[in-house]
Amino acid sequence: MNRFNFPDLGIGVGLRTVHFKHILGSQPDVDWFEALSENYMDTGGRPRYVLEKVAERYPIVLHGVSLSIGGTDPLDFDYLRKLKALARSVNARWISDHLCWTGVSGRNVHDLLPMPYNAESLRHTAERVKIVSDFLETPLVVENPSSYVEFTTSTMTEWDFLAELAAESDCGLLLDVNNIYVSSFNHSFDPNVYVDAIPADRVVQVHLAGHQNHGTHIIDTHNDFVIDEVWSLYGRACARIGDVSTLMEWDADIPDFETVHAEARKAEAFRGSRESGVGGRSDGLDQREPTTDNRQPDEAEVAYAAV
Repeated sequence: MNRFNFPDLGIGVGLRTVHFKHILGSQPDVDWFEALSENYMDTGGRPRYVLEKVAERYPIVLHGVSLSIGGTDPLDFDYLRKLKALARSVNARWISDHLCWTGVSGRNVHDLLPMPYNAESLRHTAERVKIVSDFLETPLVVENPSSYVEFTTSTMTEWDFLAELAAESDCGLLLDVNNIYVSSFNHSFDPNVYVDAIPADRVVQVHLAGHQNHGTHIIDTHNDFVIDEVWSLYGRACARIGDVSTLMEWDADIPDFETVHAEARKAEAFRGSRESGVGGRSDGLDQREPTTDNRQPDEAEVAYAAV
């Protein structure tokens, strides 16, 4: 169990517009859904309606791409107010975003940009994480990104930076094992070392996804099945962490819901037994307190997809 007592929700999939009709009509036997925060914060239309209907039956986790926790622009409290309100409206179990920056001077480039890993950026990011967690009234959960370039000013590894950030800011971690594999290929490090170095009691969620290997580099596209090497990393993570909420991301070239869900359920082979009543559809019986009180994608979503 993680130090925050966030539950193991089981095995979930991302809530995507291309699956809305199937989910509402068929009420599939999926454990939980993760929703991209920005797709629902500024709409009162059908996407928000669908999210709220889904939240009546399934646990929801919010996953953001615009917090820019490592950026130098001031934190956007208008954004945070909308995020907090959304989390409360759907009883979000927790809220996550990425260890990155997304723009400068008020301009969002809709990409997850890499950070230098050194003492100065650690102090800066930890302070911002604490402010955000205090505002949201729940520990922020931070995901490791995929990356394609590195800073010469870095003085520590990404995994050491994440471990120090978690200790200094008391945040949770979302361990994306596909991102670890992608970055390890691009930067020539051992992904097993990364998995072994992450503080197990900080990990509240894991991401799985597919990618595109271009021979000289890998792009984190989320448009294919999970490869064996990533499944192996997931198994290694489970052996250290234990059962943890696991999500399959598929954000482009999205197949039918059954295909995505079947790929997600492969994670069962790496998990032990779960406690009865954890995860699964609520059907009105599993109403936990919201954590905020303690589509084929459109063009904007495609920019967010490789996370």
